[in-house]
Amino acid sequence: MKKKNVRKEMSSIKTEKNKEIIILGIESSCDDTSAAIIKNRTILSNVVASQKVHEEYGGVVPELASRAHQQNIIPVVDLAIKRAGILKKDISAVAFTRGPGLLGSLLVGTSFAKGFSLASGIPLIEVNHLQGHVLALFIKEKDKEYNPPQFPFLCLLVSGGNSQIILVRDYLDMEVIGQTIDDAAGEAFDKCAKVMGLPYPGGPHVDRLAKLGNPDRFEFSKPRIPNLDYSFSGLKTNFLYFLRDNLKEEPDFIEKNQEDLCASLQKTIIDILLAKLKKAAKQTGIKEITVAGGVSANSGLRNALQESAEKYHWNLQIPKFEYTMDNAAMIAITGYFKFLNKEFVGQNVVPFARTQL
Repeated sequence: MKKKNVRKEMSSIKTEKNKEIIILGIESSCDDTSAAIIKNRTILSNVVASQKVHEEYGGVVPELASRAHQQNIIPVVDLAIKRAGILKKDISAVAFTRGPGLLGSLLVGTSFAKGFSLASGIPLIEVNHLQGHVLALFIKEKDKEYNPPQFPFLCLLVSGGNSQIILVRDYLDMEVIGQTIDDAAGEAFDKCAKVMGLPYPGGPHVDRLAKLGNPDRFEFSKPRIPNLDYSFSGLKTNFLYFLRDNLKEEPDFIEKNQEDLCASLQKTIIDILLAKLKKAAKQTGIKEITVAGGVSANSGLRNALQESAEKYHWNLQIPKFEYTMDNAAMIAITGYFKFLNKEFVGQNVVPFARTQL
């Protein structure tokens, strides 16, 4: 993913009206249908249609997600264009999430983007979902202070499907230096929440209850994984067995201790994440630190990062909440940088469910 000319090309494509770059972004990797419009770096609109149907099943049902995307994608794109105050003919290119994600969901977004590109006669840009999370840090909002991270920087990418430490040298030059060898942090939050009987998605409910509990009440296992890699499968198993054993002695153990359980679980996950991030910062000597992905919305993680930033003199960048979850704005901004680098794909491009940076 090494691209060396993006910043040079940016300097030559600037503010003339006829040189404005307007990107339509399409995101459909899981259960949110989203479309966004970005002009140069500035966000003009970002529309997200969520799918409530999965809540009663305790997790995303792929077939239902695909059907909902098919229903949502045209009105979502139409609304994004209207809110942006532009015409379809003004769009320079369409960027879409190619993967990773649910294959059926990705097919809906990919097919729509192909059709839009073909009908409009504009370039098609494929975007790695993970790369999009990182580059969400560069989204500019109109009439607001713009203070993006400086290269090189470290990004802790934490979501339901990924936990990675990424060394970012340039917009399109990223290297994963640490990642989970099994489960992701977001999955640990959701699965542990599920065994406690909390609604889906469990992460936000754990965060809410953790604010009311004692994080030092219970102690859960922390893996000893070499280098900068993560593991969360052992924590999930330990948490499950801990509840099982205590429920034998006290059937209402979870109800009586729910807040402390959430606080202790959250603290354990955050400790695991930050231990490796601190190690990476020390090894690389980089003090420009960022966080991205859905789990970066967790208030406990944000507070812990702020405390570490003060202690270790990091320059910490945390994205706004609306850009942490799956959204098309991050796809559009990535498409913008790829447009500058002339990275286009043909109509034969296909989505993929699994990939790495």
